[in-house]
Amino acid sequence: MNRLKLGTRGSQLALWQAHQVARELTSHQPGIEVEIIVIKTKGDKILDVALSKIGDKGLFTGEIENALLAGEIDLAVHSMKDLPSILAPGLELGAVLPREDPRDVLISHRGYTLASLPVNAIVGTSSLRRIAQLRNGRPDLRITDLRGNIETRIRKMMEQDLDAIVLAYAGVRRLGLTTHLTEIIDTQRLLPAVGQGAIAIEVRSDDGRAAAILSNVNHQPTYSVTLAERAFLGELEGGCQVPIGCLGSIHGEELLLEGLIAALDGEVMIRETLSGRLEQAEEIGRRLGRNLLRQGGGDILRAMRQIGE
Repeated sequence: MNRLKLGTRGSQLALWQAHQVARELTSHQPGIEVEIIVIKTKGDKILDVALSKIGDKGLFTGEIENALLAGEIDLAVHSMKDLPSILAPGLELGAVLPREDPRDVLISHRGYTLASLPVNAIVGTSSLRRIAQLRNGRPDLRITDLRGNIETRIRKMMEQDLDAIVLAYAGVRRLGLTTHLTEIIDTQRLLPAVGQGAIAIEVRSDDGRAAAILSNVNHQPTYSVTLAERAFLGELEGGCQVPIGCLGSIHGEELLLEGLIAALDGEVMIRETLSGRLEQAEEIGRRLGRNLLRQGGGDILRAMRQIGE
């Protein structure tokens, strides 16, 4: 296999990630050629509706996965946090690149931090996870829905005169858009989305040659941690449009996993940390998910899904 077709979304961040994957592949497999194929997804086409109102099953991955299954591309590159916890039949996670800092950041052209935001400040985000956690600490904040790629959201902050917006640090840093970055938000204040900051490479289950190539670029620590996070998400049957946060970290041979389920108004937040052996990553994720469901997280998620119906 001397040529690989790599499918991706067309945003600047998606293209950055695709080129990074291409660089990794060519550095580990001299002589291989990588062609980047841009594919538009449902989430890219619908920009005037809140994400929570248009569903989350493969919102930013479905069309790319269809092309992969059809053999039109050999590999699919995704932001890990966009990837459903259960992959389509015939597909598997082939590799994960080293993770960027998974935290969220506050972007404010007025120089505000979370603590200095004035009462009733207007903050832009389309993430229910961020909305719930922001309201938990600052119920006075006025949250406005904000869609589009990173550059678009920063521009809208200026045009709409918002006080601040919240984005993932990974994307902001990768694109060098840190001019108005005022705070890297501690995970105790905003727990990240599952897989945030990680780049996932999907492959067909029956493509042994591509899988063998990907094994050379897989970053095992990131793979293990995100495996636990995705198992947590899968246990909750959640997606990107429910108020769920999770973050894993490795300490020697131990995996530490923190998970959160929050009501959208921020008044109820269930949070727990679980640890175990690194090789038990998936089981740790599932156990943490079950624990939060038993503590009332199930009621929160059912209420959220009824709102969306």
